[in-house]
Amino acid sequence: MFNTIRYLLLPVLNASGPVFIWLAAALLIPFTLSVSKQDGAADSFLTCFLITLATGVVLMLLTRRWRRELTSRHGFLLVTLIWTSVPLFGTIPFIIERPDMSFAQLYFEMMSCLTTTGATVFTGLDKLPVSLNGWRCFLSWIGGMGLIVLSVAILPLLGVGGSQIIKAETTGPLKEHRLTPRIADTAKALYIIYLGVSVACAISYHLAGMEWEDAIMHMMTTVSLSGIGTHDASFAYFNSPAVDAVAIVFMLISGFNFSLHFMVWRRRNFLIYLQDAEAKAWIATAALMSALTIIVLADAHVYETSAETVRHALFSVVSVITTTGYATVDYASWPLGLPVLLLVAAAFSTCAGSTGGGIKMVRLLIILGMIRREMTKLLYPKAVVPLTLNKTPIDEKVCIAVLAYFMVWLTSFVIGAAVLLLAGLPPGDAISAAWAMLSNIGPGLGGVGPTGNYADLSDIQLSVCSFLMLIGRLEIFTVFAIFTRNFWRI
Repeated sequence: MFNTIRYLLLPVLNASGPVFIWLAAALLIPFTLSVSKQDGAADSFLTCFLITLATGVVLMLLTRRWRRELTSRHGFLLVTLIWTSVPLFGTIPFIIERPDMSFAQLYFEMMSCLTTTGATVFTGLDKLPVSLNGWRCFLSWIGGMGLIVLSVAILPLLGVGGSQIIKAETTGPLKEHRLTPRIADTAKALYIIYLGVSVACAISYHLAGMEWEDAIMHMMTTVSLSGIGTHDASFAYFNSPAVDAVAIVFMLISGFNFSLHFMVWRRRNFLIYLQDAEAKAWIATAALMSALTIIVLADAHVYETSAETVRHALFSVVSVITTTGYATVDYASWPLGLPVLLLVAAAFSTCAGSTGGGIKMVRLLIILGMIRREMTKLLYPKAVVPLTLNKTPIDEKVCIAVLAYFMVWLTSFVIGAAVLLLAGLPPGDAISAAWAMLSNIGPGLGGVGPTGNYADLSDIQLSVCSFLMLIGRLEIFTVFAIFTRNFWRI
């Protein structure tokens, strides 16, 4: 037992120390905002800062003897530890400021922010201290590209074994590709692009009519595809076609693989987007779903004018299929099963390497390619049908891994929905909530739909949802791996 702890746990605790120190430094931002706005939450953030900083320093000092190069197993354990611990520290200001709320509610909120799910248990957001709203948004922003990726980019202490951390955290089946020879440089490159998109988004929001405060906070939840709002009415609060248009553009941009953005920026060639199968499928899906929604809404005369129909259709479709979850209207009341279709599409639409959730488009393309190959072999048994993506052969091991992931994802959804049903949630709410949590969409249907929230769920139900958000964001196997017997064998 001690050998297992010494080999696996202690190096991970040592590597997590700098991450908690970085998190403590990040807490100075909402603390400074609170002081400048005099919203009364400064002492709460100072307390959180001191606790988080002390935890990081103590972990580094007590485990410095066991600092070593990290393996894949260390990476899985570290990522899971960080993504479960950061929401825990993040709750501290809210525990102090909102003693009327349970720990399960606050942990759910912080997990929702960090995993960019966008579900909330808060009401009265317009009256919440601006620093607390800012902390929710900032946590979403750092969760968008990944807390560990950011740590690898800025902390040399995690430069050793960083590839194992990146592999454990990044999304998609093709995780071995590097943009640069060094993994730290890759992480930095991704964050340069992420930061550039963020700055452009904030400026665009301001030019569209938002105050700087709203522009910056909504930038954070747009580029991270989180959908966390600072107003109870979500995006309907602004009631601005220009603001909606900016959101649509940057949600679409953030739905692409950020590695692709990097390649376009480095080569100065926008045609790269048209050469990538996943990117083309992503845009085609967004266009198809938007066109279908506009046709159905126009035929049902849901809105009075064509302009309203197009505006609300485009915004809602892009918001849902990017797993953002912003809302300007109650799209759950749309006809002909459109809400269900949108939720299903959201689980597959965004690209691997984007800030979106779900199974990812690249996996769907591989599965469709496998189906097409098997159909061809039924007709021509002796035919040799290679499976390719972007003219590159797909290894059979990747195909098997994709199928395994898809089956485990569906199984997790079924079990999650069943547990929520057994915990007392109505069937429609339970099924849509499990799907929305696992896909990191946020709003589901019914009581947890775009005009509702998760405030009425019990602590048990919220705990299940928090776990579904976690495994959905870390793509299931990262978390499940640490519960296997083989993981703990030396």
